[in-house]
Amino acid sequence: MAAEQDPEALEALAAARPLLTDLYQATMALGYWRAGRAREQAEFELFFRGCPFGGAFALAAGLRDCVRFLRAFRLRDADVQFLASVLPPDTDPAFFEYLRAVDCSDVTVRALPEGSLAFPGVPLLQVGGPLLVVQLLETPLLCLVSYASLIATNAARLRLIAGPKKRLLEMGLRRAQGPDGGLTASTYSYLGGFDGSSNVLAGQLRGVPVAGTLAHSFITSFLGTEVPPDPMLAPAAGQGPRVDLAARVEAWLDRVCAHLGRGVQEPHRGERAAFVAYALAFPRAFQGLLDTYSVQRSGLPNFLAVALALGELGYRAVGVRLDSGDLLQQAQEIRRVFRTISGQFQMPWLESISIAVSNNIGEEELARLAQEGSEVNVIGIGTSVVTCPRQPSLGCVYKLVSVGGQPRMKLTEDPEKQTLPGSKAAFRLLRADGSPLLDVLQLAEEQPPQAGRELRVWPRGAQEAWTVKPARVEPLLRLWVQRGQLCEPLPSLAESRAFAQLSLSHLSPDHKRLEQPAPYPVGAPGPHVPPPPSSACLPFIPVATHHPLSFL
Repeated sequence: MAAEQDPEALEALAAARPLLTDLYQATMALGYWRAGRAREQAEFELFFRGCPFGGAFALAAGLRDCVRFLRAFRLRDADVQFLASVLPPDTDPAFFEYLRAVDCSDVTVRALPEGSLAFPGVPLLQVGGPLLVVQLLETPLLCLVSYASLIATNAARLRLIAGPKKRLLEMGLRRAQGPDGGLTASTYSYLGGFDGSSNVLAGQLRGVPVAGTLAHSFITSFLGTEVPPDPMLAPAAGQGPRVDLAARVEAWLDRVCAHLGRGVQEPHRGERAAFVAYALAFPRAFQGLLDTYSVQRSGLPNFLAVALALGELGYRAVGVRLDSGDLLQQAQEIRRVFRTISGQFQMPWLESISIAVSNNIGEEELARLAQEGSEVNVIGIGTSVVTCPRQPSLGCVYKLVSVGGQPRMKLTEDPEKQTLPGSKAAFRLLRADGSPLLDVLQLAEEQPPQAGRELRVWPRGAQEAWTVKPARVEPLLRLWVQRGQLCEPLPSLAESRAFAQLSLSHLSPDHKRLEQPAPYPVGAPGPHVPPPPSSACLPFIPVATHHPLSFL
């Protein structure tokens, strides 16, 4: 039981288990084993074919979960028994004994670091090892990488819209596709640029900063007739007599209402009692939710009465939240009131306290709230970040590229589904200012591009080759796991978040545009003749006349 309470153990269980897979992975494993091919060395690549949301970039995410999954991968007795129950009853029992010994001790993983800019066709992961094992890994690795990368990219788009100064909070747990989806969304929205989450488990397991105050239910639970068991509050400095906070709030309410030109009977008694109760519990972090009844007639004067009573004792309220109506307009009106009240009652800190908003905010409303002159400081986003409504899947694939050192290629009837054969290396060519120029895919054994030297490249979809001269060249795929052993420490989530923001800052604005961006080029070292125009030509092209990657 002690292990179950350990956060690291809980996280390993939450990520994935070996049978979080498709049945055909097990049937193929039996086929490989029966054919005597289980231990042949193979390599798969995990990548996506098109950038999500109509954009020109994605962020790579999920590597940490993949590594933890691989290092813990082992079929338990119950797993093997279940597979025996769904495979043919005449399956050789020796196969199930073989499965009991299967692990990832011979698996090697190269991958983009988490938070890297990623583009179509460039592997997010390269997974090598025994054919049976790396086949079994397909579905769980896709599951761990695809949604994480989609969420991180969606969060990055929202951050680009909001700009660097607005604080973004993910609040979508109750809207997420189940507990695992909720935890993944909270984790990777933070990596993508959000500042925190309401998800407490993401804080415990992943180190995501958590935030939250109160809901409308807390406020509506009070009628105003409740008597706090201890309404007394000591000054913030700890010296001086304790004060009846509720009584001071009533005194301040008279002054606030007089200033606002409202009757003292207008603000809701129950709401005020709720604010007092919350202030007694959190005198140093008091925040008011203003729209339970009426922002102007009730929520705002009640909040101000409590905030000023706290201020009198040396405490400072931290802010307010709005959850309905025209958020931009209300925030501007509230800021004007804060400024006048601040001057009227000599509480200068009041004019700059935070205004937070929420209420099904998507890209369009976010852009409105982020515009010049907006008085909104904090924006809570739920459904639009965790469900990715513009595109619910990244569409990652996991394709075999070599077996026994020999390239493997899928042709298919759909040119877009053709795969590039062979074990590959990937490089990012950079301009002098550090901005990415293009990515190059080439065979692993080929000479890598050199900084300062001209290179002929065929970008995907281009009609002719480009000649480029990069100022810098960065290898993209790093060795993280070799024969089951971690090669270097994985960056923390916060480090990956910082790396993602740095990477995005270097990307050209043309590629960061959210609508109709310029596609980012990915290519291969240029052959002497152009690549074939369609899949119909492929079987008839002599291998010697074309670069193996010219089918980009």
